[in-house]
Amino acid sequence: MLRRRFIQFMTVAGAGGLATLGTLEAGDVKTVTYKIKGFTCITCAVGLETLLRQQKGVVWAKASYPDATATIRYQPATVSEGKLKAYIAEMGFTAEQTHQD
Repeated sequence: MLRRRFIQFMTVAGAGGLATLGTLEAGDVKTVTYKIKGFTCITCAVGLETLLRQQKGVVWAKASYPDATATIRYQPATVSEGKLKAYIAEMGFTAEQTHQD
């Protein structure tokens, strides 16, 4: 059921609207890496990465199926780490922080 919901989000979201870094100051952006539980294929990682990049406040995201990780650069003034984890959970995955800058 969670996989079906994830696929529905992917279908609706498409691949448009990816965020870009723009002219942000280095202090305006934080980086966090999560260990992701629930990836069953590379499509899961690519889909999560695409959907994360579309979230307001996310500057950059990279998910890896073989490593079961997701690294996210985000603007803490716009989106909290809690909201990022909640969004990942909404997609049907579990995120456990491994590193933060």
